[in-house]
Amino acid sequence: MILVIAEKPSVARDISRVLKCARREGYFESETHRVAWALGHLVTHKDPGELDEKYQKWRMEDLPILPEKLETKIIPRTRQQFSLLKKLMLDPSTARLVCATDAGREGELIFRFIYKMAGCDKPVDRLWISSLTDGAIREGFESLKPSAQYDGLYQSALCRSQADWLFGMNASRAFTLKYDALLSVGRVQTPTLAILTQRAKEIRDFTPLTYHTLTADFGDYSGLWFDPKTEEKAAHRIPDRAQAEAIAREVKGQNAKVTQAQTQPKKELPPQLFDLTSLQREANRILGFTAAKTLRIAQSLYEARKCLTYPRTDSRFLPHDMIPRVNKALESLPDSYQQLVAGIPRRDGRLPYSRRIFDDAKVSDHHAIIPTSQKAETDRFTAEERALFDLVARRTISAFYPAYEYDLTTVITQSQGHSFKSMGRTVRIEGWKAVTAGGEKGMETAEEPALPTLKAGDERTVKSVKIKQETTKPPPQHTDASLLARMEHPGVQLDDEELQEALQKNGLGTPATRAAIIERVVEVGYAQRRGKTISATEKGEILIRVVPEDIASPVMTGKWEQALEEIAKGSRDPGRFMEGIRRLAAHLVQYAKSQTAQVEFPRESRKAGGRSRQAPAAKELEGLSCPLCGGRVLESEKAFGCAEWKGGCRFTLWKNALLRVKGPMLNEAIVRLLLRDGKARGSSGTVLLDRGEMSFVPAGADQPSLSIPVSYVRKEKNDSQAAKPGPQRPASKRRKPGHA
Repeated sequence: MILVIAEKPSVARDISRVLKCARREGYFESETHRVAWALGHLVTHKDPGELDEKYQKWRMEDLPILPEKLETKIIPRTRQQFSLLKKLMLDPSTARLVCATDAGREGELIFRFIYKMAGCDKPVDRLWISSLTDGAIREGFESLKPSAQYDGLYQSALCRSQADWLFGMNASRAFTLKYDALLSVGRVQTPTLAILTQRAKEIRDFTPLTYHTLTADFGDYSGLWFDPKTEEKAAHRIPDRAQAEAIAREVKGQNAKVTQAQTQPKKELPPQLFDLTSLQREANRILGFTAAKTLRIAQSLYEARKCLTYPRTDSRFLPHDMIPRVNKALESLPDSYQQLVAGIPRRDGRLPYSRRIFDDAKVSDHHAIIPTSQKAETDRFTAEERALFDLVARRTISAFYPAYEYDLTTVITQSQGHSFKSMGRTVRIEGWKAVTAGGEKGMETAEEPALPTLKAGDERTVKSVKIKQETTKPPPQHTDASLLARMEHPGVQLDDEELQEALQKNGLGTPATRAAIIERVVEVGYAQRRGKTISATEKGEILIRVVPEDIASPVMTGKWEQALEEIAKGSRDPGRFMEGIRRLAAHLVQYAKSQTAQVEFPRESRKAGGRSRQAPAAKELEGLSCPLCGGRVLESEKAFGCAEWKGGCRFTLWKNALLRVKGPMLNEAIVRLLLRDGKARGSSGTVLLDRGEMSFVPAGADQPSLSIPVSYVRKEKNDSQAAKPGPQRPASKRRKPGHA
């Protein structure tokens, strides 16, 4: 009997269908195979307190934490699934295993941890596939390889996991204890945050400049004034309006002559196929998806819909032996794409061959993301799945189209000693642009309309002149797309050419982890989203100021990724790599201990799941007085209360107090009415405030459905709790979220 272990239940179902297995209690089975599954990670590293009881408390004197061996444990919430896998692995009827977890570094680690924790020593083969179609699964089982061939990948994954543990546990504890604020320091998230803080500084330091542009209308075309002696970027800027008006007076109504008319043929090659990062960037730019959302949808299209190949890839190329498979995939696209597919120029019915598409040397563990040969039933997709599938389908088709070709015409016209530039574009071959999704097509032609046929010596009259005042703009806030680009190529702003080259191959994180890193930076309060933009918070900026410069730099983590890649290939010793990590962890602790700068991080509150975030300061409501003591009334995140709460005033109105009886969420307008008139009437009913009680009478009812005391003595637990500003809930009155 062969036991196949997949990473997820959905993948196990697909494999079991191909192997013709029947459903059993917790797994699938045929006469020759059993197919079971993990639930992602079932085994992980132990926490410090589980390695040694003294680490249960966070103390600076116990740092650094550098155990000789990082032991593993079964994750409690998935213990039952691990027990089932262990039983099947050790079953005497199981002769060998097939590792069918995701074909990548993390998938390898998931299986090896389970295998070792179960104490299994049976032979293992590796299933390595890039799509979950029945054909791909069958091909994968026909070409299984011994697990030993992937030992380097496992060592790389193990080093990554242990290094992140040593780095994160020591750095996070050291800086948290040093600055008395819950701080998460990670070898990838911290340099990612540094990119955001650098942009915040650039925006703050930016000084806007006002300038003017001047456009002359020559009748059948127009031209923008420029100074030939100034660099191109600023050549059209006129600093002073008086100067612009003087130029306008000089040329208006005067003769103008074309002094230069030059046309150059231009060509834009088709865009390359998608890897995960480029797909995330394009989906953010065109569809507004976050990187995490794109990965989630792509994973669904791979696993559930089976219409895309494996998405967690860093390659934009295909192996040359996939030509027949790509041809079949294009022919299997929905009917709405077949007219575009028919437009691919073929020779003897074959797809055009290009090294921009097919290059075995540039295919890593997985090839580029393309549609599978399984017919996509897009009418069953969600709108978001259709949109993302459309991006991949159009990109795959357009890769085989000819280049976009056009003529770019530049005309210089002079009048009264002033020069005006005109740019025009005439499309000769639309090529791949005919395939691209709406929003991209025609963008350039809209900016550069075709010019009339002009030659040097042609004359015109300046019919009118338009002056426009403009202001230089600061660098834009990062979006998922631009942040992913910087994470992928963090060396672009480095002066050291050798480091630039090293970081071209190894960016911040991997394509499979970058989305999670961005979400993590937001989750811990170091960054915030506003629409499509992501910006650093005050907490994030302070953290970058207090950590060592090399930790915030992409150089260290880029070299780290390069080392992990070399370990996977067997060209670097894992032991020496881990020695370096242990020295780095000790250095970080010593650095934190030695800091003398007085830094205060923003006060934080807790939200669901134990995550922390910055709590906004309480706001004073002008013109209102506390009905109990006459003090100022404050509005905090969750309640209205008295500013004299430290002195014992008991007035508190919780904003969500009436939600359980379908009353309103209290806001400033309602509280003002209550404190002024004693009641506030709305569509849902009437809120009353009288003699230390707030009550709610639903619309159409005669009696209150709820009465809540707003005056009570707050029970203090300790001095630190008593020092918290703003209205506080007493320990004796705590309720579940969503209740008063």
